[in-house]
Amino acid sequence: MAEIREGLLGAAPHRNWIRLRTLVMLRWWAIIGQVSALIVAQWLYNLTLEVGLLYLVIGVTVITNIIATFVYPETKRLSETETFFLVLYDMLQLGLMLYLTGGLHNPFSILIVGPVTVSATALTTRATLFLGALTIMIVSVLMEYHLPLRTEQGFILRVPDVFLFGNWAAIVISVVFLGAYSRRIITEMHSMSDALQATQMALAREQKLTDLGGVVAAAAHELGTPLATIKLTSAELAHELADNEELHEDALLISEQADRCRDILRSMGRAGKDDLLVRKAPLTAVIEEAAEPHMDRGIQIHFNHGVQPGEQSGPPTILRQPEIIHGLRNLIQNAVDFADKMIWVETDWTENEITIRIMDDGPGYPPSLIGRIGDPFVRRRSADNEHRRPGYEGMGLGLFIAKTLLERSGAELSFANGFDTASGKEASADSFGAVVELKWPRARLEGQGTSTRMALGENRPFQ
Repeated sequence: MAEIREGLLGAAPHRNWIRLRTLVMLRWWAIIGQVSALIVAQWLYNLTLEVGLLYLVIGVTVITNIIATFVYPETKRLSETETFFLVLYDMLQLGLMLYLTGGLHNPFSILIVGPVTVSATALTTRATLFLGALTIMIVSVLMEYHLPLRTEQGFILRVPDVFLFGNWAAIVISVVFLGAYSRRIITEMHSMSDALQATQMALAREQKLTDLGGVVAAAAHELGTPLATIKLTSAELAHELADNEELHEDALLISEQADRCRDILRSMGRAGKDDLLVRKAPLTAVIEEAAEPHMDRGIQIHFNHGVQPGEQSGPPTILRQPEIIHGLRNLIQNAVDFADKMIWVETDWTENEITIRIMDDGPGYPPSLIGRIGDPFVRRRSADNEHRRPGYEGMGLGLFIAKTLLERSGAELSFANGFDTASGKEASADSFGAVVELKWPRARLEGQGTSTRMALGENRPFQ
């Protein structure tokens, strides 16, 4: 997963998703609500208000909305800084409105929590903490300093001190709880979205490599006969032209170039038309193919392909699904990265189930994270990981991608530490580290209705 960078899947792009027009529409609704509340308070309840100042504050918001509507296009998306200042303005405007209408004695004071909730879903944690602290400071000031609400007869409307303190406590708790709750939810949503995007990219890459492999294999198969003919003919010509040194060398050159063409086709992997013969492969071959990129990394990989008593047909033949190959490759890579000297890959199968276990002699999974293995998270590298995985630039998504892809193929995964599957007993800490066990229904891996009678088929477009 080296090609998937944090810059591509980081959190920053999520903060440029809010359209200016969305906030403008929400402001129009807020303006309508504020004007309606003033009209009801003035004409229905005959409250004495600073009408001029109140409509001045509302008028400034109306002007900013009109400017935003006609100056910027409808598709304008706000940067993080622009969103921060708009939310800050809304908070200060609402605080000023509350100052002019009784402070926390005004039942609408709870609305000041709204900007903090918007900040938690759209801005960074630092901006949310700043706006939350500012909100608490504003409501604390409004407890003591505000213009009182007066009736037409001059009576001051105020709530008892115990309820005043209750309103303040309720607003503070709402700011903290709703801000933290919204922030936590949106962070997990963004993490899952990024991780799923990385999974799709990994699967698409593996699918393309698999399709390319089938193309090269088919090309090598079809070109095998003409290359063999060229090789045979050039060898006969070289024999017949032994007396003519120049022509003899030309014939040998043709033979050498035919061999080179054959070697190039072999080294390219498997790529031309879709090779139906490689759609299925023995289970052991698929596992060894997944482990092949990590065979020469200084860690010994020991394969234990268990043959069941009375088994005559050998390992089951399964579909070469890109999800399985890439998922197993990620798990084996993780084991190799953290192993000290060796990893073990065990396979078992019955009539109904196929089991694969991947074990290493490394330190195992951190006990504090073993319950969260498979969740997407970006983590800082520890000094121990720096020593074990030099040059590693991962995002903490490797196990998530492997788990997602393998579960898509029908696998059930379980993660554990220090279990000796060979003896069925607990192993010492220095014998076995991390253990991953995968189980599939055998029918799911073997597939139904997939014919391999024909060697070649038409190309299928990648989707």
